Amino acid sequence: MSERQTLSSVRNAARLLKQFGPHDRELGVSELARRLGLGKSTVHRLLTTLVAEHLLERDPYSGQYRLGLAVHDLAAAAVPNDLHEAVSGLLETLRNRTGETVQVAVLDGREVVYVERIDSPHTLRLFLEVGRRNWAHSTGTGKALLAHLPEDQLAELLDGWEMPALTPYTITDPAKLIEELRQVRRRGYAQNLHESEVGVLSVSAPIRDRTGRVVAALSVAGPAQRMQPVMNQITYGVIEAAALASRRMGCPR
Repeated sequence: MSERQTLSSVRNAARLLKQFGPHDRELGVSELARRLGLGKSTVHRLLTTLVAEHLLERDPYSGQYRLGLAVHDLAAAAVPNDLHEAVSGLLETLRNRTGETVQVAVLDGREVVYVERIDSPHTLRLFLEVGRRNWAHSTGTGKALLAHLPEDQLAELLDGWEMPALTPYTITDPAKLIEELRQVRRRGYAQNLHESEVGVLSVSAPIRDRTGRVVAALSVAGPAQRMQPVMNQITYGVIEAAALASRRMGCPR
């Protein structure tokens, strides 16, 4: 196999993995072939290899494929050690203080990737996974991260972005999102009020590195019936924890 063919195979495997997301958790051979513009036999060979490497799993009943455990291991390994160390202990303290799910996310293009998480102790809680992705425009963590991008980078992301409406409350108008991000910068935190899922609220604050650059966002998320009455207290706790994580990262502020 030539170098060109090898690189093409790797590229196609990477493109295939990127088809999986928060709203496409399971996909079949035909759908993947259509999306990638490849023959079914080629896609099947790619899938077989990725399953063998535990990057994908195949459901024996439906025949569909989903991301495997090795992907979550890679996602965890991608988290900078200083970020992991900066939030170590803080997440558990904040979870115990609020009683809700606590998570840390980083920005990847128009999506956020959750890289740290501690679940709520309640029976009714959010079932989230490290390595899971979601749209940045509809999440508190995403808005906290988008709000602190340089203007040229934000403009590039917004250009041609047809933001999906996940609920009736999702912001899909770029002008309205820009105004929302301006408010996020002004007040120092972001909220998700039924925007990614009706009945779920979250509040997020940015984590900065030693240069003052925002590198991640910390959030608390939970069912609206529990979050709403204590939103102010939770917001204060999130801001305080994110500020402490930033100081541990070396941020001078």
